[in-house]
Amino acid sequence: MALPLRHELKFLITRTQLEVLRSTIGHVLKLDPNAARNGGKYHIRSLYFDTVFDDALYDKIAGVKDRDKYRIRIYNLTDKNIFMECKTKVGSLISKRSAKISRDLAEQLIAADPTGLEYTQSGLLRDVYREMRTRLLHPVVIVDYERAAYIHTAEEVRITFDMRVRTGLNSIDLFNPEVPTIPVLPHDETILEVKYNRVLPPYIRDVLSWACPEAVQMAVSKYTLCRQYEGKE
Repeated sequence: MALPLRHELKFLITRTQLEVLRSTIGHVLKLDPNAARNGGKYHIRSLYFDTVFDDALYDKIAGVKDRDKYRIRIYNLTDKNIFMECKTKVGSLISKRSAKISRDLAEQLIAADPTGLEYTQSGLLRDVYREMRTRLLHPVVIVDYERAAYIHTAEEVRITFDMRVRTGLNSIDLFNPEVPTIPVLPHDETILEVKYNRVLPPYIRDVLSWACPEAVQMAVSKYTLCRQYEGKE
């Protein structure tokens, strides 16, 4: 089955631009339910995986058009909901596959042990098994941040603000809330992401242009920022 592909635009914005845009965007979009339940934002922690040759990192830096990134993601530093995910880039479009997994399976994958996944009914987990067996996929870095998300369900638009992006450096201790983390963006900049299926509605584009006239679209990657903080280039 073909994966649903979406457009994704990314920008680095200042704290002032963030405050102006959030106060404006709320008039045309609704807060994501997860953000609404948590005072307007929620915490995301992802443990990214890469191959023994750091293919995901170097493919991103080289601008390879088609590539995958695997990660385990949790919310608000709890193990209530744990997801194995694969974000796929196809040309200028993106898609994401996700499978909810148990704490035990998460710990097994963090130990780089894919035993038993060859029998799973999940296509995503079978891919993880293959990558671990053939390319030595393993966990490499924790990426922490706070997210405020806005949605327009009718237009299938999602706008997110990823704030206080931090790296766990060489730690892979995903479920430890005390893992030391270090900010990776100067001056508390925020990553703005705009996701949509076919066409970004003109009125939303106008709001973004008015609130952030100097924002420049760029291929910023939280994963790459956190890996480069280790000295990876």
